[in-house]
Amino acid sequence: MKIFTIGYEATTMADFLSALTGAGVERVVDVRALPLSRRPGFSKNTLAASLAAAGIGYVHLKALGTPKPGRDAAKKGDVATLKSVYAAQLDLPEAQVQAAQMLELAAEKPSALLCFERDPCHCHRTLLLAAVGEGAEVVDLYP
Repeated sequence: MKIFTIGYEATTMADFLSALTGAGVERVVDVRALPLSRRPGFSKNTLAASLAAAGIGYVHLKALGTPKPGRDAAKKGDVATLKSVYAAQLDLPEAQVQAAQMLELAAEKPSALLCFERDPCHCHRTLLLAAVGEGAEVVDLYP
């Protein structure tokens, strides 16, 4: 199974959609705890509408997002705290259910995990796939 990841930091909606369609992505799985953005077009409802217009589905899996202490640690570059906070998040029953759902969605059609950070090494989506994506081929997209 192949799972794509994508961040929208420092990109435009046009370049974002181009990266997704160019890779053959048919669904975006939003793994942000808060699907809001100061970047125009990347908040949940507007994003879902733009994706739909491009023929791409949208699913938000809130329990796979990073809690505020983890987001704060990520902003500071405190990877150890981010990893600790996110590991605790993934231990929650609702996160385990949504992790299984995410894998089912990715097996069903080409899907990309979405978060803010352009570089997946600075994002919890990499931690998520390391924890639950054993055997998956991970392809990071850079719009």
